[in-house]
Amino acid sequence: MACLLADLVLGEPSPHPVRGIGALLNAGKRRRRATSPWGAFLEGLLVVGGTAALVGAGAAGVRRLAQPVPALEGILLKPALALGALLEAGDAVHGALEAGDLDEARRLTAWHLVSRDTAHLTASQVSSAVVESLSENLVDSVVAPAGYFLLGGLPAAWIYRTVNTADALFGYRSEEFEWFGKPAARADDLLNLAPARWTGAAILLAAGRPDLLPRLPREARRAQGPNAGWPMAAAALALGVRLEKPGSYVLNERGRPANPGDIPRATGLLRRATAVALAGLVTTLGHGP
Repeated sequence: MACLLADLVLGEPSPHPVRGIGALLNAGKRRRRATSPWGAFLEGLLVVGGTAALVGAGAAGVRRLAQPVPALEGILLKPALALGALLEAGDAVHGALEAGDLDEARRLTAWHLVSRDTAHLTASQVSSAVVESLSENLVDSVVAPAGYFLLGGLPAAWIYRTVNTADALFGYRSEEFEWFGKPAARADDLLNLAPARWTGAAILLAAGRPDLLPRLPREARRAQGPNAGWPMAAAALALGVRLEKPGSYVLNERGRPANPGDIPRATGLLRRATAVALAGLVTTLGHGP
């Protein structure tokens, strides 16, 4: 909890360790030479695996140095969390919408939160995109790194963050990264299987709606991928809104359209869900190794 409070109060460190991890991954990406799909796959596996091993070894060394002061290890987890930055991004978009500046809201949404084209989104669609992104990113910004920290200390948390960063950099389908990025994408899917479902349940419990838990798996399957739908569907059900990515999915189709007021409702809900998720993790996994 100390590292989470530090994240909310102090914000992002500069320079940020994740930037360094990204630099290592990009250096490996620039050195790829394979021309066959399997060659590209093996190169991607080596880049992700090698970087994760290097980061994990570094975190293990820092962990040994921090052993005389147990609380210090938790503080060193702080840069792996990004709850404060996530909520600030949502607040910024909400501020632009409240001011009637839809173009700025679209720009901020595209810059901070989503990869989709926002140029022609309505205020309702922007609001939906923000709620979707906030809930989805609660998994990799807080719940997953905290869970892996409790399982394996700093090395596990920072190995997770390395894989997650690799997935963000090149773990998507394109002609250039179809095979090179596949190891990062599949590893990220695997590492997020439990955290995504835990987060979805925590969101509904934080909303006081455990009665909606039976509907969650069905709604979650409507989204793309094995994990993203769980926190997004939970947020849609908890807030009573329809969340939609045009041409891709609709979550809680019977809900009302999202509006700008749903953004602060979502940020408040996600703060409570964070507390529920972390309390559950500590109860289940203990205080870490």
